[in-house]
Amino acid sequence: MQETGNNNLSKQRLTIRVGRNTLSFSIVNMDDTEQPITYEPYVVRSGVSVAANLREAFKKAALLATPALRATALIDSPVLMVPIEVFEETSMTEMYQHAFPGQEGHPVLYNVLPDLNAVAVFSINKDLRLVLTDHFQDVRFVCAMAPVWRYLHQRSYTGPRAKLYGYFHEQRLEIFSYQKNRFKFCNSFDAKHTHDALYFLLYVWKQLSLSNEHDELHIVGDIPEQERLVAELRKYLQKAYVINPTADFNRAPATLIKGMPYDLMTYYTKGR
Repeated sequence: MQETGNNNLSKQRLTIRVGRNTLSFSIVNMDDTEQPITYEPYVVRSGVSVAANLREAFKKAALLATPALRATALIDSPVLMVPIEVFEETSMTEMYQHAFPGQEGHPVLYNVLPDLNAVAVFSINKDLRLVLTDHFQDVRFVCAMAPVWRYLHQRSYTGPRAKLYGYFHEQRLEIFSYQKNRFKFCNSFDAKHTHDALYFLLYVWKQLSLSNEHDELHIVGDIPEQERLVAELRKYLQKAYVINPTADFNRAPATLIKGMPYDLMTYYTKGR
């Protein structure tokens, strides 16, 4: 993610996070102890493709003004989770397009999650990929959820109770749970409103036969009407909690940056 002992931004790895309707750029400042990470969100123009927005950003964004040779692109797109023992690279595109119609023509990529015995298969807009590969000699493509899945899997081992996790971002809710070194459940839902989030969380909780008295629900991210949602959840579940990244990551620099998504915080704090 970074080169030690080199303060030349052009030789460091820039991180570009591509969300559903968002773009941001960030980089580690090797020798700056007061501001170890520079984070620059970019206001995208609606009605314009993300690739066109990125082309425009190369003319306007401060972090993109200094040419960089390497970049990591965190891509937030629909994910097909495949057990590692049945994954085949030759058939992944067909499987992905069957699971997510309308993705035809977009390159299909994957990240192996060895500690979870799974492979995350995802896509990237072909024009966006072209813009990235045109501007950088070396581009790594990472599923934006990968750092979150891997970190919260480690966190799930704390305490004896089963845990269900919900991560809110860009009006979407990712719900997942683990059973030892595998996913027990993993899915994504559109959740613009509190009642939608409440319904999906309780539905999955019931589907997994979790205990209302003993098991735990942990939510994190850009939570809509957080106080109201937590109050509603606690009508049904005794152990519903909100993860505070600043406390959880011991005030790591990324957690102190206003507006940085939780997946990007986790990427910088815990790695991919």
